[in-house]
Amino acid sequence: MGSAVERTDEHVREYLVYRGFTNTLKHLDTEIKTDKEKGFRVDKIIDQLQQFIQSFDLFGLKDYWLYLDRRLFSRLEDVYRSTVNKLRTSLYRYYVINTIQKGNLEKTHEFFQKQALELQGQVEWRDWFILPFIPAPEQNPAFSPYFSRQWADTFLVSLHNFLSVLFQCMPQPVLLSFDAEVQKMTSLLEDNEQLRQLLFALQTESRDQRDGDEMVHHKLPAYVQNMDRLGDTELEMVSSQRAASTVATPSRNFFSTFLPQGRRTPGKPPQVTTGSSPSQVAVGRKDPPTSQHPKSKEAVQAKEVKPISSQASSGEQLVSSQSQQSANQATNQPTHLRHKRIQDHEKERKELFSKPPPQTPEKKGEVGEVEPPAETSSEPTDSSSSVNSRSSGGITGGGGLSAEQPFIKLSQEEYGEHHSSIMHCRVDCSGRRVASLDVDGVIKVWSFNPILQTKATIMSKSPLLSLEWATKPDRLLLLGSGVGTVRLYDTDTKKNLYEMNIDETHPRILSLACSPSGSSFVCSAAALSRSGNVELVPRLPLTVSGQLLLWDTKTVKQQLQFSLEPEPVAINCTAFNHNGNLLVTGAADGVIRLFDMQRYESAMSWRAHDGEVYSVEFSYDENTVFSIGEDGKFIQWNIHRCGVKQSEQLLPQDATGPFVLSGYSGYKQVQVPRGRLFTFDSEGQHVLTCSSSGGVIYRLTNGEPALESVLSLGGHKAPVVTVDWCSAVDCGTCLTASMDGKIKLSTLLAQKS
Repeated sequence: MGSAVERTDEHVREYLVYRGFTNTLKHLDTEIKTDKEKGFRVDKIIDQLQQFIQSFDLFGLKDYWLYLDRRLFSRLEDVYRSTVNKLRTSLYRYYVINTIQKGNLEKTHEFFQKQALELQGQVEWRDWFILPFIPAPEQNPAFSPYFSRQWADTFLVSLHNFLSVLFQCMPQPVLLSFDAEVQKMTSLLEDNEQLRQLLFALQTESRDQRDGDEMVHHKLPAYVQNMDRLGDTELEMVSSQRAASTVATPSRNFFSTFLPQGRRTPGKPPQVTTGSSPSQVAVGRKDPPTSQHPKSKEAVQAKEVKPISSQASSGEQLVSSQSQQSANQATNQPTHLRHKRIQDHEKERKELFSKPPPQTPEKKGEVGEVEPPAETSSEPTDSSSSVNSRSSGGITGGGGLSAEQPFIKLSQEEYGEHHSSIMHCRVDCSGRRVASLDVDGVIKVWSFNPILQTKATIMSKSPLLSLEWATKPDRLLLLGSGVGTVRLYDTDTKKNLYEMNIDETHPRILSLACSPSGSSFVCSAAALSRSGNVELVPRLPLTVSGQLLLWDTKTVKQQLQFSLEPEPVAINCTAFNHNGNLLVTGAADGVIRLFDMQRYESAMSWRAHDGEVYSVEFSYDENTVFSIGEDGKFIQWNIHRCGVKQSEQLLPQDATGPFVLSGYSGYKQVQVPRGRLFTFDSEGQHVLTCSSSGGVIYRLTNGEPALESVLSLGGHKAPVVTVDWCSAVDCGTCLTASMDGKIKLSTLLAQKS
């Protein structure tokens, strides 16, 4: 923190110089020089204290410690007051020991004279008043440890660590988080660049794959593919041969060789002549006449030197057959006609590359196989449409894109301040703070925007079972214990405002729910505890007595007790609708009860699950209620028709509990659900549930099946036991808390359709 303060001071100085506020800059520099907090630099604070001690300035030492106490220590919770007192006592002892070691007994007597009224009533100083009168105090068994270098170093290190932790946990202004924001933005930009490169690589790979699928149907003959590498002499030779063929043979369609011959005699195989060129084998022609021009023969022989397979395709057959037909009168063509033929050849070659390939049956019929070619009457349009259909089919089936996901996981962060299994993890109404409770009774209040930062730590001596944010004001936190009390805690001042005694006969506060108006809250108290660690055995059919109470947050008094029919039973979960007119509860007897909060009476109730009800929530339109129970079912209920199911889905055990964490040597930790097991997005179309390795997001289908998995968040190594979803515009944050004390924050981007 000290380095961040120093850099921020430099930024402020630069800004004041830029604005021309010279007087303000002078005052700033003056106050920084006399800053007692030393820019939150712990080493400088320790140096200042040692300077007072070495100079025997008792007044300056006391004044500086009082300033630190008033400015810093007074804001701590009461549980840390004893630590502050111990550090002050050690500081004064360090001063006294220093006066004796330096031989300044006058300052030793002065200390006890000025501090007598303050210290004589403290047990820690009762034996220290005889210290100035002992001849060799460093040899006295009671005082000798304080004269050692080890004690002095231990004290200074302890004070240094205490101040360092204090400065880290202090609430910081937004300006001090500038460096952290810059580092976070830099990290995000690097991650985005890596993801962008990965996306580009995947797109390129997908495009190459699709192109490869197309080339299976549009692959050109090897001879035609190599035409781009023909030399000028070869290209001129082929052009001259094509020109001669126009004189020696009648004109024919360019694609006639590619098309099947319907009138070909089926039983007559093509003639194969030993020693003939591959082109002659392909079309079944006899040797050319011996009256060919010598130059043309050399040209044909030059072509035969090319290692062309007898399985050449139709495009190669076309070029080779025309090369043979153009033997005569090739050298008699004028030079300008030869150049014209070269241009025509280039034009036709480009057309050849842009046209679809020949059909496979024709190709098989003309490569000199023993079987006679089958009769066919395909047209060019049929061939083209067939190729196009196969090509499009290959793209859609092989390289087609999947359905667009409703969410994109942008990032995932981890909050790891807990050291035991999480019970509750809730975001406040404003989405600025998170409160998390573990099985050891430690509560962390923290924020995740712009950075993960712990705001307060609450350590309770009595076991805590429930947690809930107040709605108005949202800085207040309701904490239900296992000894029949509910505390109202202010997270800003870090103090307990009230502690309410609920009922001694029902000491277990299982659930808390604050009304949206903020004027009251509902409290569920039970007589028997549902232990966080239970054995995996069938539950005994015992009736657990319970109460459902309504408390006023302003008067801090109980308003009424709800009637629970058919008998008082422990309520495990509670939830209000958006305006607080309805309250839904899930109980240990498997019954869901709906209360009218205007009349404070039960509107309806029905048996929902075989076993306990673990979690209940209103739907987005508040016409239905969703619940998860011990039977592993996720059910949607119509509140206008009592006990009527709208949908039902069986979830895996790792989504409903009990949750099992296996360890070494067969050790197993089993936890019964206590926190929220599912939660909805801002539009109520998707639900987040628990799983063994992270949260899972489902889409509500309103059909069969009722849930459709769309995204697995992952990131956990232990079972997730409670979830929450903080939604804001298009981006939302999913919180998943697990049995190893880790909380994952997954930032999602909603893709609007």
